[in-house]
Amino acid sequence: MEGSRTRLTGKQLVVLIVTFLLINLVMAVQFPPNAHAATVNVVNGIQFTDTNGNVVHAHGGGMIKVGNYYYWVGENRDGTNLVSLYRSTDLKNWEFRAHLLSKGMGGELATANIERPKILYNSATGKYVMWMHKENGVDYSEGRVAVASASNIEGPYTYHGSFRPLGYESRDLTVFNDNGTAYLISATKGSGTNSDLNIYRLTPDFLNVEALVQTLWPGQYREAPAVFKRGNVYFMITSGATGWDPNQAKYATATSIEGTWSQPVNLGDSTTYGSQPAYVIPVVGSQTTSYLYLGDRWAGAWGEPVNNSRYVWLPLSFPTYNTLELNWYPSIDIDTQTGVITGNSSGGLFDPTKHYIIRGVQSNRVLDVDGQSTENGANVQLWDYWGGNNQKWRIESVGNYYRFVNVGSGKVLDVAGYSSADGGNVIQYEWNGGTNQQWSLVFAGGNNRWRIVNRHSGKSLDANSTGNGANVQQYFWWGGDNQKWEIIQVN
Repeated sequence: MEGSRTRLTGKQLVVLIVTFLLINLVMAVQFPPNAHAATVNVVNGIQFTDTNGNVVHAHGGGMIKVGNYYYWVGENRDGTNLVSLYRSTDLKNWEFRAHLLSKGMGGELATANIERPKILYNSATGKYVMWMHKENGVDYSEGRVAVASASNIEGPYTYHGSFRPLGYESRDLTVFNDNGTAYLISATKGSGTNSDLNIYRLTPDFLNVEALVQTLWPGQYREAPAVFKRGNVYFMITSGATGWDPNQAKYATATSIEGTWSQPVNLGDSTTYGSQPAYVIPVVGSQTTSYLYLGDRWAGAWGEPVNNSRYVWLPLSFPTYNTLELNWYPSIDIDTQTGVITGNSSGGLFDPTKHYIIRGVQSNRVLDVDGQSTENGANVQLWDYWGGNNQKWRIESVGNYYRFVNVGSGKVLDVAGYSSADGGNVIQYEWNGGTNQQWSLVFAGGNNRWRIVNRHSGKSLDANSTGNGANVQQYFWWGGDNQKWEIIQVN
């Protein structure tokens, strides 16, 4: 009934509106929209691309968190730039920010090679200080460190020059900030090049070396150090000294960075999943702190330039407070908001339960088993796609490589006779686990373009012409479209 309605006074209306706004404010604080970003998946053993689609060049690099951003700094061997910087909030989507050092800066940088750049923040001076391994660009005879600094993480950086710390040769290096006291750890010459590992304490401004703290493991040839602290324990991961070729990583522990370090023990497999340690970044979140191993899979191992190298990122696990494990996963899931990082055994570039065609960029024809054969040794060729199972492949992870399984025959892509030669023929063969049946995938620019590289030979899948029946072989990578492939899911 109309006469029964109650009217609110002006004061009552104001109180009601204020109460409504306060309730919504409390709800927004307790349950903010998009409170944490979705978990992202990072694939292992490939090149990464930035938000503009360009290959990320942060080789031998390190990370530092500034505000909400993880900054990734690393070496760039494009012939002009030396050190590049990227940033991300989720550790997957990387935005290029700056080239921090380039040959165009002149002086000794004009001809330099810069390796393994790492950045420290000095809270006393307000400066970001970058330490690097510097060589002359011709050979590895210099064995020097180089130092640069800036007031902003993104630069510009002032280059302060290079030197041998306290007169010692210095090559693969890292730096570590231990609650305001910083340290340089670098491979040095003892009984041989890189035979020893020195720990130096830096000056309070982080721009120079103050003292040699100790020499670790003389004559054991440990390099590529990566240092982090968990609880009250310091961990150091190192590789052996085998040039570009991957080898068994090891780790050691200590209760003080200047104290007694344990003897190194094995970590991961015999090649530590085809990578060399670069850095370990703690990812601190609302639920936990995870420790992420950052490794480089150097292209020099198969005779290619550094900028063709790839990345291997894996979560570290701790069976006890002072022991360490590292397991292989084709990909990892990262949630930087919660700090949770987990290995993903079913992840990777491609779904192993799906079928794919592998189409040549130059020919627009696909990999095809000749005559729909199911026999060992049947030739692999190019042919127009017509939908046969002899033209479809499953792409399955094999450790840190892939095998290509033909749907029609169940046999795998194989380089005949374990050949390492240019022109080595590509066939199908029953799986036997040989390295000539294992392949890695390298981003080749453009949209969905890949190089398919044989593990045994380091050579790339290559078509010798464009017509139906053109032979498929392996060949040294030179960048032709006949060596680039599109991988397309068909069912």
